[in-house]
Order: sequence, then C-alpha cells, then structure tokens
Amino acid sequence: MNVKHLLIATSLLSVSVSSIKAQKKSYLQTLTEKNEWVDSVFNKLNRRQKIAQMFFVRAHTNLGKAYEDSIANVIKKEHIGGLVFFQGGPGRQAILTNQYQSISRVPLLIASDGEWGLGMRLDSTISYPYQMALGAIQDKELIYKMGLEVAKDYKRIGMHMNLAPDVDVNNNPKNPVINYRSFGENKYNVATKAGEYMRGMQDGGLLVSLKHFPGHGDTDVDSHYDLPQLKFTKARLDSLEIYPFRELIRQGAAGVMIAHMNIPALDNTPNMPSTLSKPIVTGILKQELGFKGLIISDAMGMKGVVKYFKDGEADVMGVIAGNDILELSENSDRAIKLVRKAVRQDRISMDRIDESVKKILTAKYWAGLSVRDSINERNVLADVNRPGSQVLLQKLADASMTLLRGKANISRLSKDRRTVIISLGTPGVTEFQRDLGAYYKNSVFYTLDRNANAAAIAKVLRYINVFDQVIIGIHDTRIRPGNGIILSNDLKMFIKDMSLSNAVFVLFANPYNLSALPGLENSKGLILAYQKEDFMQKAAASVIKNQLVPTGRLPVTVNSFFKYGDKE
Repeated sequence: MNVKHLLIATSLLSVSVSSIKAQKKSYLQTLTEKNEWVDSVFNKLNRRQKIAQMFFVRAHTNLGKAYEDSIANVIKKEHIGGLVFFQGGPGRQAILTNQYQSISRVPLLIASDGEWGLGMRLDSTISYPYQMALGAIQDKELIYKMGLEVAKDYKRIGMHMNLAPDVDVNNNPKNPVINYRSFGENKYNVATKAGEYMRGMQDGGLLVSLKHFPGHGDTDVDSHYDLPQLKFTKARLDSLEIYPFRELIRQGAAGVMIAHMNIPALDNTPNMPSTLSKPIVTGILKQELGFKGLIISDAMGMKGVVKYFKDGEADVMGVIAGNDILELSENSDRAIKLVRKAVRQDRISMDRIDESVKKILTAKYWAGLSVRDSINERNVLADVNRPGSQVLLQKLADASMTLLRGKANISRLSKDRRTVIISLGTPGVTEFQRDLGAYYKNSVFYTLDRNANAAAIAKVLRYINVFDQVIIGIHDTRIRPGNGIILSNDLKMFIKDMSLSNAVFVLFANPYNLSALPGLENSKGLILAYQKEDFMQKAAASVIKNQLVPTGRLPVTVNSFFKYGDKE
C-alpha cells in the first residue's frame, strides 16, 4: 500500500514539474499569444505614455540621495519604460528598486550590464571570469551553469534583463572596447559559448540582449568616444560578424542590442550609425534574420551616435530605424517630445511605436511584472554570494587554465626543492605566491613593482642562482585586463632573460599581451591565466602544483608563436 502511494505521489510530482516547465513559455512564444494584461495596460496608455515606454534611463545607488530623487522624478513625470542600473551595491539597489517600482504607474523593466555577472556593476557581488577566459573553456556545461547563477542573482535584486552576452567576434587584437569581453576570434566558438550563457540565463527566467549587432569585434575605435567604421563587404559581415547573432536568434534569443558603427556596405548614408539605420535594424535584423524579439539600442549618449545626430535627432531616428528600447538618451524628456512631434509630422507612425510598446509590455509580463510584488530586502548580500556560486567560479577558472609551453618541465617541479616564487607588476605578495608557498615549503617570495628598475631587479637576480626552481607570475593589476600591460622596459628585459632559463611563467593578463613580452615563446613553462583575480591565481597555482590538469585552449591568435586553439 505504501509503495502504491509512493508511486502515485512520484507520478503527481512528475506531472507537476512537467506542467511547470510547459507553463513557462519563452519570451518569443509569449509574444505570439494574445495577452489580456498586455492589452489592458496598453489600452490605458495615451500617445505620450506609449512613447515613454521605449525609453530606459540610468540609475545608480552610489551617487547619493539627490541623484536617486532625480530619477524618481523622471519616473513620475515621464512614465518611462525602465531603468538600467550602474554602480552601487546589491542591498541598496533592492531597496531603491522597491521605491522606484512603487511610484511607477506601469511596472518598470529593470536591466543592467552583467557580462561577467552582477560584479560588472555592483560592489560586494560575484564577478565571473571575463568572456575571453570563458572562450578557453572546453566544458561548455560550466558556462550554462554560470548563466543560471547570474539569472538567480539578477532576479534576487529585482532585475529582469541582462544586457549580455557579448557575441562579438574579436578578430582585431587592437580592439580597445571589446577585446577581453569577447569569447574570442572564432565565430563557432563564440556562438557556442555565448549560446550556453544565453540558454542558462533564459532558462533561469532572465531576458537577454546579444550585443553588439551586427558585430563590434573588428574595429580599433571605441564607440563611446567616436564613430567606428567597418569597411567590409556585406558577404564578409554576413559570414563572420553576423554569424553568432544568426545562430543565437535561431536558438531563441529574447533580445539584441545594436552597436554604434558606420557600415557603408549595409547603409551608405554618410556618418550613419547602425543604431539609427533602418536598412540595418529593420532590413537586416528584423527582415533578413527574422528576429522577433526586443531590439535595444546601445547607450544613446555615446559619441558614436550623437557626434553627427545632435539635439535629440538620434532618438527620433532610433525609433524610425526599428529599435524597441532606447537606453540612456542624453535627455529622455526632450526625446519623448521630439518623437511625439515626429508622429505629428508623419515621420513615424503610431503603428511603429505600438509594435514596440507591446513587445516591451510582453517582456514585463514574461518577467512576472503583471503581479505587483516587492523585493525581499533582507539577507540580500548573502543571497547573491551563495557558496555554490563560489564553487562554480573556481571551477570556471580551473577550466580556463591554458598551458602553452613546458608540460614536461612543470610536471618535474618538486615541492621539496628550493624554490623562488616571483610576482612581477605588483608591489605586494600575491595570492599566487601564498598558495604556492604553502606547498613549496622551502621557498622564498620576491615582488617587483611594474616600474621596477635595473637596480631593483639586480637585487633579486643576486639570489636566484641559489634556488633549484624559479616560478614567475606576471600580473596586470589594472581594473580591466586590456592590451598594453604596464611593465618597465627593465622588467620586460628580465622576463626575456629568464625565458632562457628553466623558469616557469604564468601570465595573469589578456592573451594579446603575450606579443608585448618577447621571449616568452622560448620559455620552458608558460601558463595563460587571463586576468588578475584571486580565483585565477589559485587555479594557476593548482596547475603548477600538478594538482590540476589544464584543459583550456587559446581563444585568439596573438602572433605566429601563439595561435587560436593552442594548448600543449
């Protein structure tokens, strides 16, 4: 009898789980169905309020009460559609989001840039590895799990959309704005890894935004400061830059963000940013690629879009082009008025605006905003720093470790031999040294700051010869691991000289920096660890202790010595 009851209960549970999965349709599926809540809200909006739903403004919790109050006034006065949160803290953001939602007539859709999780913008939260490091990982299931964790974090503090992943194919080593934010130079690798991250977030109930369409990877201009131009043919763009977008749209991406780039092969209007181009946004993304989801502009205050289209004209053209959400306008109140004027002048039809508003309201419905609820303001910090997330973070770092030289040499390292462990580019003892020092008991530490001169280096060299093993960490200590690692010429010469010895090196920096450190191609041991954070230092130490087999593969080509896919 008990067995029978157990079987019935198990059967009911299975049915229940299946029905829950069946009920949670994707955002794109939800768009195709009649929705009473969406229709009800839509029908209560006047023309100005409909237009306002398309505008999302910047929010912070680290700029003081006056700034917070100014955003509250914008919400009450302009009836905007949503917010994009930037710097601050998770607890403060949860509290402020509750306040903002309570004064908004239509629930606000809350978004943020989280390419590497909440830590991209918020203090006291987890930053997962940058996408360049993830591009090296061979176990894509780990990246899917990361997407699930990021979705939990976002939803815990009341956010509904992550303006990620970055699906740009970074095939220009000099790219100043994408670079380490990309999964790499291979379009298939980018599509695969970005697809796992996207799938994890969407399965976790989060809206996403692929960026930066039609591809920001092959430029040496930062669109924050100027308008980049891509001079490639349409065939090249279609086969390379657009490939990951096409694949992920096919897989059900909820959103796509448009870049600010001038691309004559797609729209030959002089100085036309792709964000404002109807042939690109409507013609290619919506019609050629068949994208039905949310189209989001990149920040509308960036020089790449306002340099040639000033005084709010960029906002009007962004609507005409086919964007559904215009984020971070220079002046949202002015923009709303100018779009209303453009409607009266028949530059924009209300049908064009209504289409976007319904997509935005459907996104709000899908995100659960049809039911008014407040965020639990207790234990926020602990809830976004879960032990399981920390474990996953270390697994991702471990899986990214890329051995480029010296497998046999590293395997011969012994914890009993006299060992010198040197960190370059940093003034203090590093986690890398401490971790290795606990294993190599007969070891000493030396550190050389990034500006170290020949005299400082000579003091270290004086003692190196008495040691059996030399392990050197090269650290890029900047907040973001771009190109141009800052090391004195004397340090670079030291690296080149030590490359001729049996020293083992670890580079805690963007892989493109390998080209700025000649000699490492000759080293007897070289591990690429991608960035400076402690989780990367622990992972690299595990490789050197022969406790971790490195499985990462180089996600970009650096030069003739270090090529895409390399691993020893």
